[in-house]
Amino acid sequence: MTYFDFNSASEQNSFDPIPKGTLVRVRMTVRPGGFNDPAQGWTDGFATRNAQTGSVYLNCEFVVLEGEFARRKMWSLIGLLSPKGPEWANMGRTFIKAILNSARGIHPGDNSAAAQNARRIGGFADLDGIEFLAKVDWEKDQHGQDKSVVKSAVTPDHKEYAALMGASPRAPVAPPASHPNAYAQASGRAPVTGRPSWAE
Repeated sequence: MTYFDFNSASEQNSFDPIPKGTLVRVRMTVRPGGFNDPAQGWTDGFATRNAQTGSVYLNCEFVVLEGEFARRKMWSLIGLLSPKGPEWANMGRTFIKAILNSARGIHPGDNSAAAQNARRIGGFADLDGIEFLAKVDWEKDQHGQDKSVVKSAVTPDHKEYAALMGASPRAPVAPPASHPNAYAQASGRAPVTGRPSWAE
């Protein structure tokens, strides 16, 4: 009789939520939803539309890159539009701005030309694969159980930012103009230098 020996197999990971308030460096992946609205500047298929509610959002996955919770995944939505009013979209814009500040080392109070340029993206593809420092939050899943989510980014003004991002706060860094941005690579279009309508 053949036996399969599992003694050397790894122990299973805990599925307990990452403690609320934990700061972790993450890589964000946007799951394309295929929804486009050229009037809003959404032409790259990254947005998702809920057919029942009419809301539009980015469906995002966050993977912890290092530390105790390395490789753990969290999922959250970034609001773009809601028929109920502007609040959800405004929250989404605030979150994206904080992500860019965190990823590109921009102090929230820095309004220099370089900082303002670093807070611009050519399309949602520029957010796909972006790495930043996130603060873990909790919300209830469909079964009423706590789950870890990402709703906010930690920026260079936070006392732990430099240590956790692996570098001291630096001058704002925008993607080099000589290299096509991710949006251009994904769409085959030239990089967009102006501000799309959804970013106004």
